Amino acid sequence: MSATSSTRVVSDIGDPSADRASPSQSSRAQSAEKDGVIGGILLWSSIGFLTAAGACGISPELAKLWAIWTTDPLRSIGMMILPTAILLILRVWWKNGWELRGTWWGLLLVFLAFVPTVFSERMVFFLSIRGAKVNFLPYVLPVYLYASGIVLLFAGVRVWKRAWFPLALLLLLQPIPQVVVHFLDLPMQGLSARIARSFAVFLGLSPTNGELLRLMFTPNFGMFIAPGCDGMRGALTMAYGALIAGYLKRVSIPRWIMYVVGAFLIGHVFNLLRLCALVLYYKVAMGHPVLEHSAKQADFTIGGLLFLVAAFAFLWIVSGKAQHVDVAARTSPSGESATHGRLAYLRLAALAILVIAAFIPGVRAVAGNSESLVSDLHHGKLAVQDLNDRIPPQVGDYRLVRTWQEQIAGTPSLEAAAFAAARPDEIEIGIWLPPDDHSIQYSLMTQGESPKIKAIREFTIGGGKSVSFNTALYDDGVTDTLTGDTYCSPSACQASIVNEEGIHLAFANVMDHNTRGKRIVPIFFKLQVPRTGASDEAAYSQLSSECQDFLSHLDFQQLSQRFQ
Repeated sequence: MSATSSTRVVSDIGDPSADRASPSQSSRAQSAEKDGVIGGILLWSSIGFLTAAGACGISPELAKLWAIWTTDPLRSIGMMILPTAILLILRVWWKNGWELRGTWWGLLLVFLAFVPTVFSERMVFFLSIRGAKVNFLPYVLPVYLYASGIVLLFAGVRVWKRAWFPLALLLLLQPIPQVVVHFLDLPMQGLSARIARSFAVFLGLSPTNGELLRLMFTPNFGMFIAPGCDGMRGALTMAYGALIAGYLKRVSIPRWIMYVVGAFLIGHVFNLLRLCALVLYYKVAMGHPVLEHSAKQADFTIGGLLFLVAAFAFLWIVSGKAQHVDVAARTSPSGESATHGRLAYLRLAALAILVIAAFIPGVRAVAGNSESLVSDLHHGKLAVQDLNDRIPPQVGDYRLVRTWQEQIAGTPSLEAAAFAAARPDEIEIGIWLPPDDHSIQYSLMTQGESPKIKAIREFTIGGGKSVSFNTALYDDGVTDTLTGDTYCSPSACQASIVNEEGIHLAFANVMDHNTRGKRIVPIFFKLQVPRTGASDEAAYSQLSSECQDFLSHLDFQQLSQRFQ
C-alpha cells in the first residue's frame, strides 16, 4: 500500500465530522421516525376500532350469552371467561412482537361469523338423547370464528396456532352445556341432599322432625339446604381456574387433566363440608333467635371461607416453578415490515366492508334484545300484574281461576295460568318469557319424570287453525298428565323438536327468534287428572280429547303477540 493511501485513511479516522450526518439527513431520519410512530398509532387504533365495531356482527350470540350470565348463577362464570380469553390472546401476540403477518383467510372466518346476523339464519345441528341435547354447532361458534378471523387477518398463522388455547376458551363461553346438567348436575344435587340429611340424622335430627324438614325444604330459617346445593358453581370455578393455570404453567397433558379433575372434585368435597357445617350450625342455632336470624350470613361466611381454603389448597398443590418457555419475537427486515404494514391497511379496508354490511342487522338484533319482555320486567318497566292481565279471562267455557310466575334470579321467566270449566279438572298453560328455547317435556324430565307416550299431534286452535304440538303422557301412579309444547309467533306456530330422539339438521331464524314483535314464544299446555287405570293409549286419547275442547277456543298466535 502506498504512503499516500495510508495517510488518507488515518486522516479519515481522525476527522470528527466523518461519522456525523448532515443536518438534512438527521431531519429526514427524525421525520421518518415520527411518521412511523404516527402510522403505527393509526394502524393499531384502526385495528382496535374495527375489531370492537365488528362485534356488532355477532351481537345475537353476545346478547344471548349476556342473558345467560346475568340470569343463571350456574353459568355466570362465563362472564369471566371472555375477558380472560381476550387477554391471553393479546399475551400470545405480545410475545410474538406484535407481528403483522396476516393472511387473507382470516377474512373468510369473519364472513362466516357474520352469516347468521346478516342472513338472519343459522344452521342448527344437534343430537337428542333421552331428552338431553348435544349441539354440534353451538351458538358460541360465531364468537370463536370472529376472534380466529381477526387473529389470522392481522397477526397471522403462527400467532393463531400459538393462541389455540385462549381461542378454544371462547367455545366455553356457555360454560355448562345442557347435557352436563342432565347427566351430572342433577345426580349430584340428589347426592348432596342425601349426604346433608344423613349428617343431620347422625347429629340426632330425625328425618321426620318438622324442624329438619323446615331446614331442608324452606328458607324460613335463613338458609336453604335443598337439592340444588350441590356445589357445582364452586367446582366449576375451581376447574376453569385449573384449566387456565395448567396452560400458563405449560404442564404435560396428563398432569393438566389431573389439575382440572382434581380441582373439580375439591370443589365438590368442600361443598359437602359446607352443607354439613350448615346442618351443625342449624343444630346449635335452634332456639336462639339471634343465631337463627344470622343463618344466611353464616351460610355466606362458611361457604366463602371454605372456598378460599379449597382455592389455596389447590394453589399449594400445583405451585412450583412454571414450565414456561418465552417465545422470542421474530424480527423482520425493515422493508418486510413496511410491506406487512401496507397489507395490513388493505386488510383493514376489507374488514371494514364486512363490518358495515353486518352493522345494521347487528344493531337490530341488539335493539330487539334490549327491548325484550324480560328486560322490561328486570328494569321495572313492566309489573307482574301486567303479565297477568295478558292472560285471557275466558277461553270458551273455561274461566281463569289463577295465575302465577316462576322466576330466575328474581326476574319472572314463566307466566302460567289455570283454567276450569264445569268438570273439576284444570288445564294449565305456560308462556316462556326469555328469548330462548323452553320445553315442559325437558322440565319434567329434570324432575325425574319419564313419559309413557311421546308423539307429535295436531290440535285445532282458536280461529280454526291446525297446529302441531309435541305431546307426552306421564303416569306417576297417582295421576295421569298430558302435556304439549309448541312455538308460536304472531304469524305461525310449529311443534317443538327439542325432545325428539336422533340427529336434527335445520336452519333457524335468528333475528325473528329475538326481535320483539316477531319473537317465537314457547307455549305449553298441561292437563293432570287422577289416575284412571286405563291403558296408556286410552289415557292419551281421553286426555287429548279433553284438551282439544279447550285448545279450540284459544288462539296461540294471538297469545304469542301479547307476550312479545
